[in-house]
Amino acid sequence: MKNIVLFASGAGSNAQKIIDHFRGSSLAKVTLILSNKAEAGIFKIAEKEQIPAVLIDKEQFFRGDTYIKLLQEAETDLVVLAGFLWKVPANLVAAYPNRIINIHPALLPKFGGKGMYGHFVHEAVLAAGEKESGITIHYVNEKYDDGGVILQERCTVTVEDTPESLARKVQALEHQWFPLIVERLLTQ
Repeated sequence: MKNIVLFASGAGSNAQKIIDHFRGSSLAKVTLILSNKAEAGIFKIAEKEQIPAVLIDKEQFFRGDTYIKLLQEAETDLVVLAGFLWKVPANLVAAYPNRIINIHPALLPKFGGKGMYGHFVHEAVLAAGEKESGITIHYVNEKYDDGGVILQERCTVTVEDTPESLARKVQALEHQWFPLIVERLLTQ
């Protein structure tokens, strides 16, 4: 049985889809959830799903190896960033090479980098007059939204789209593809 650890900062809809996907699976399960926001909805999901959850201490996250040890104790096979808004420190990336993945709500390398998340991404896509947007699932390295691309899926952007309508299209792609890619990576 493979162990998935989720990092999330928000409501946790992608995390919930991954948890649901592996419910009853003989391949893998979500064994730990970490979040950097005490008020994040992911903590309610963790409680409901009876998955241990940890509030990340910023100082310890960026200095030292507290969280590397925690992931090692959890016998982590794959770290999945599901709406996690902090850059992962280099020592954590080095401890889990090609075993930390992220999902981004745009077609990288466009509309990535520090501050490009959620509605900011969708507003930027619309302001640029893009004809398509989508998702990028990628490996995590020491830079924002810079690691090797695993999968990109696209959706059409229309002149009628708003940041909210585009967000719904992109989220549908996230929910469809993220659990499948997690499963694929765990079977390689």
